[in-house]
Amino acid sequence: MSKYFLSIFFILLFSISVVFSQSLKISDNGRYLQYENGDPFFYLGDTAWELFHRLNKEEADLYLQNRADKGFTVIQAVVLAELEGLTVPNPYGELPLVDLDPTKPNEKYFEHVDYIVNKAEELGLFIGMLPTWGDKFNKKWGVGPEIFTPDNAEVFGEYVGNRYKDKPIIWILGGDRNCEDQEDFDIIDAMAKGLEKGHNGNQLMTYHPQGGTNSSEWFHDKTWLDFNMFQSGHSHLDDPLDYKFHGINYDLLPIKPTLNGEPCYEDHPVNWLQNGETNWFTDLNTRKAAYWSMFAGACGHTFGNHNIWQMWQQDRYPISWARTNWKEALDYPGALQMKYMKELFESLDWQNLIPDQTIILNENKENKMYQMAMISRNSNLIIAYTPYGIEIAIDATKLKIEKFSAFWFNTRDSKRTVIGEFDNTKSLTFKPLSHGEGSDWVLILK
Repeated sequence: MSKYFLSIFFILLFSISVVFSQSLKISDNGRYLQYENGDPFFYLGDTAWELFHRLNKEEADLYLQNRADKGFTVIQAVVLAELEGLTVPNPYGELPLVDLDPTKPNEKYFEHVDYIVNKAEELGLFIGMLPTWGDKFNKKWGVGPEIFTPDNAEVFGEYVGNRYKDKPIIWILGGDRNCEDQEDFDIIDAMAKGLEKGHNGNQLMTYHPQGGTNSSEWFHDKTWLDFNMFQSGHSHLDDPLDYKFHGINYDLLPIKPTLNGEPCYEDHPVNWLQNGETNWFTDLNTRKAAYWSMFAGACGHTFGNHNIWQMWQQDRYPISWARTNWKEALDYPGALQMKYMKELFESLDWQNLIPDQTIILNENKENKMYQMAMISRNSNLIIAYTPYGIEIAIDATKLKIEKFSAFWFNTRDSKRTVIGEFDNTKSLTFKPLSHGEGSDWVLILK
């Protein structure tokens, strides 16, 4: 190989490593995350809560490579895991703490966490790292035990913050728990303080609340909360919280980005099969949660598969009726469709899109068929989402162009179909190529 080509190779290699090692910050307008160089960062997360606790190195490699190939950018995982993470060792026989003491971390356990963090970095993935699952400070349900106080939470936060200060980490406090008394709030504030001391304020932080709640309710004005996260959860089909919480957060001051950190999981029983429910969430439900969120102004979205978050396999007790080996579930359709969604929005400069429901002129009730629309800041692009293939009437006069082309984007396979070219008149009605259950489409006018 010539010196010229060797030079080019090393320049490219260096540039790739720079992109992967860049830290993140909040955009100037407060609506999305971006790299230090100003490029927008699309947060596409996957919930792998038990990643550090249950997978060995080879399994972690398999999982991370699969998610990188599918376009994910963030892997949400927990250091002190939910499923007996304090008392059942990792695959190498190591527990995270000595004597259940947060001020006494076990180096051998953290060496395995290091391995996974480094592997994720190699693949261009950020880790959305939860220092602990919420039952360790507010048991309420689950395994526990509660081990945190404000004092040891700050110590533990500083330890993990310092250990991973130079890694692609987004910190996520909470862990499916809300604060219910002053001690809970003091513990979270102390852990946030410790994390910031450890990473010198160079990494972003948010809070993952329990189902049906929103971080902005308690923490929006906290300086440590860089962006809001809510959990629409697993109780309802077609949950309006997928877009309603965005609407709440979008109008708050100071402006902060927002996203759904835990929507309905693919292959999760609806409402845990309670109250007569017999349904399971499918890829349609996970797609709808994602598109409803993005059309409401999210800075990205988190996907989840019920079998994967717990890394379920046949020799493990299934949590909430998990029924598919996690390795098989890796290639369920929902995850690949998240890649299609991300690629669509990236192709349309998603960071410049603004939610605008006045674009839709037809009757549009807030039910499972609720349609949503966005327009670009320079008014040369409109997109609309129709989740059941119902025809949609668009006020095209909002576009500052005389003519435009129209396309249908198929959310299931990412194919685009040209509709035609149109003059910019007051109202045009577009009928999707299919309608009914599972026939969701995105209309593109540009």
